[in-house]
Amino acid sequence: MTVPGTGPRVDADVLTAVATAIRARERLRFDYNSHDGEATVRAVEPHRLVSWGRRWYLVAWDVDRTDWRTFRVDRISPRTPTGPRFTPRDLPDDVSSYVQRGVGSAIWDYTSRVTVHAPADQVRRRLPPAVAVTELDEQTCVVDVGADSPHMLALYLGLLDVDFEATDSPELSEHLEKLARRYRRAARAHRSSGSRASRTAS
Repeated sequence: MTVPGTGPRVDADVLTAVATAIRARERLRFDYNSHDGEATVRAVEPHRLVSWGRRWYLVAWDVDRTDWRTFRVDRISPRTPTGPRFTPRDLPDDVSSYVQRGVGSAIWDYTSRVTVHAPADQVRRRLPPAVAVTELDEQTCVVDVGADSPHMLALYLGLLDVDFEATDSPELSEHLEKLARRYRRAARAHRSSGSRASRTAS
């Protein structure tokens, strides 16, 4: 299932700087703003640029955290010069699978934990692989889901076409109620239009 909307714009100079460091096998230092607004300076061995879900990501070995990390490129501000050179490491999985698992809800600007009244396997088939689905029982599961805004997430959840409860987010509830009122108005207008057409025909 595809989430409506478009991804953030990425500066071409930033993409070029990251791609150049990858080709040259040189360490890259950059300022990075995480999804929760924290500003940090990261030093990485850049491995691969990946376009996924309308966004660009950098898969890299984080030197200070001694582990693989995935970074949103639109949140990267490269520092120059690059270097020193490094010997590329072997990623523990293929890049595509790693990014799908790694981005998860951490890259979304807005997240929520939602109880869905449908079997976990059914819900998984309707969601991207990066979304975590936890089975509660045969007919209920919990989904850690996100989007770029509460409004987009409300639309996204409606596409599941099953009953759900979002109890951890008053902001999401507000947008769900707003959409519900809009749909009720549209349904009433449709019924009224149909009644008038029937009276005219008779």
